[in-house]
Amino acid sequence: MSGLGTIINSAAIVAGGLVGHFTGRFFQEEQQDALTKTCGISVLFIAIAGAMQGMLHIDGGRILSGRSMLVVLCLAFGTIIGEIIGIEKGFELFGEWLKRKSGNSGDKQFVNAFVTASLTVCIGAMAIVGAIQDGISGDYSTLAVKAVLDFIIVAVMTSSLGKGAAFSAVPVFLFEGSITLLARLISPFMTETATAYLSLIGSILIFCVGLNLVWGKKLRVANMLPAVLFAVLAAYLPWSF
Repeated sequence: MSGLGTIINSAAIVAGGLVGHFTGRFFQEEQQDALTKTCGISVLFIAIAGAMQGMLHIDGGRILSGRSMLVVLCLAFGTIIGEIIGIEKGFELFGEWLKRKSGNSGDKQFVNAFVTASLTVCIGAMAIVGAIQDGISGDYSTLAVKAVLDFIIVAVMTSSLGKGAAFSAVPVFLFEGSITLLARLISPFMTETATAYLSLIGSILIFCVGLNLVWGKKLRVANMLPAVLFAVLAAYLPWSF
């Protein structure tokens, strides 16, 4: 059944949100703050692992690094476009709308939790590649694995940041569902190189989310999202990074 992966992933996020909501109330404020920072550190190391996989390679027994210029150019151009468009503001406005419609107008942390969790679970190659596989062949295995990871991440974020994290299921459903529907059009563009570049830049953006969790919001990560599009486009340039 095409689209089942998106449903499983979205349901896992909602389930994680419910678990986090009911367990989070047992923690005091300082404990919730510690849990937020712990979640941030976990996200940082997950992102570092993904980024290093894309930048490091072994040649003759030596560990070499590469693709530095790819990272600099994609992030620079992506951030410029994102800042001009105002993607972060769009996320926040959508979060405010969800807050009102869901009856959580009194939750001051709702929008921050929603944006942070949405960026964490939406960015990355697993979401795109998994949705394409689901759309073309009905293979939802990649999204099923992602669902388990998202369940844990959202459960922790909800317990520390608030119930807004659980509503990240909405953009995940829309994002992955759209890719699943358009899979046959998108698939030819997602070559092995494009997927590798996307995974690298996506991991760095997730790293930025981790920084915000540990040290407070200092980076407008949503405004950096166009960087992943530049990463895919870079795969078609006549030279390699």
